[in-house]
Amino acid sequence: MSSPFPGMDPYLEDPIGWPDVHHRLITTIGDHLAAAVAPHFYVRIEERVYLTHPEDDPGYSVIVPDVILTRRPTQLAGQPALAGATVITPPVVIEDLLDPEIHDHFIEIRDGRSHEIVTAIELLSPANKVKGSRGRQTMEEKRRRLREGGAHWVEIDLLRDGQRHAKLAGRSDYCVLLLRRDRSEGLAWFFNLRAPLLPVPVPLRPPHEDVSLDLQRVLSETYDRAHYADSIDYTRPVPPPPLKPDDAEWARQTIATWLAIRQAG
Repeated sequence: MSSPFPGMDPYLEDPIGWPDVHHRLITTIGDHLAAAVAPHFYVRIEERVYLTHPEDDPGYSVIVPDVILTRRPTQLAGQPALAGATVITPPVVIEDLLDPEIHDHFIEIRDGRSHEIVTAIELLSPANKVKGSRGRQTMEEKRRRLREGGAHWVEIDLLRDGQRHAKLAGRSDYCVLLLRRDRSEGLAWFFNLRAPLLPVPVPLRPPHEDVSLDLQRVLSETYDRAHYADSIDYTRPVPPPPLKPDDAEWARQTIATWLAIRQAG
C-alpha cells in the first residue's frame, strides 16, 4: 500500500530508520538514472568513510542511537561464590571503545569514455546537516573538489530537521540544490509536505541535455518495495521536528483517512 502522504513521508525521516531509507533511495535513484544516461554515461554508487566520536563530532548524536554504553555483568547461573574465596568487585563492562566508522553513500555519473565524474548526487543524511560535524565537513570537501574538477553537484534534502544554507533555510520543508559546473549561482527547487515532489534536472555534458529525475516516482517505488506501510506505526506522532499546527492537523486527518481505507480493504 502506498504512503498516506502525497509527497515526502515525514515518518521516513526518523533517524533510526533513515539509514535504510537512504540506502534504498540511493539505489532507486541510481537505477533510474542509469537507464536515462546510457550509453554515453554510467552511474555508480560510491561512499565516503569517516570516524565519529561523541567528544569532538557535533554530528555524533544524530548518527549513533542514544543508548546506555555501560552495564554491570550478572553472575553466571550455576556458579555461586566459593566459601572463603576472595571477593572480587564486579567490573563495569564497557560496550564499545572504538570510534564508529560511518559510510556515507552517494551517486556519481561518469563519462563512458574518459570515466571522469560528470555529476555527483548527494542525498543528505542528518549528520550532513549539523554545523561543524564530520559528516558535513567530508561532504563539503567532496563538493569543493568535484566543483574544482568541473563536475556538477546535485544535493537532495528530504529532511526537515537540521541546518541549511542561509539562502535555503526557512523556505520549504524539503528542497533540491543544483550547482552547475559552468555557473556560479545555485538553482533550487522547494517542496512542502502537502504536495508531491517534482522532477528535477540532472545535468550531463554537451552535447547531451539534462535528464529528468522524477523524485516522487523514486520515493513511491522505494516505499512500495520496502513495504514501509507494514512497518511504520502511523498512530504515533510524526518524528521531530514538530510540524506547524496547520500541517499537523492536515497530517492527522490524512493519516486517519489512510488508516480507514486500509482497514476497510
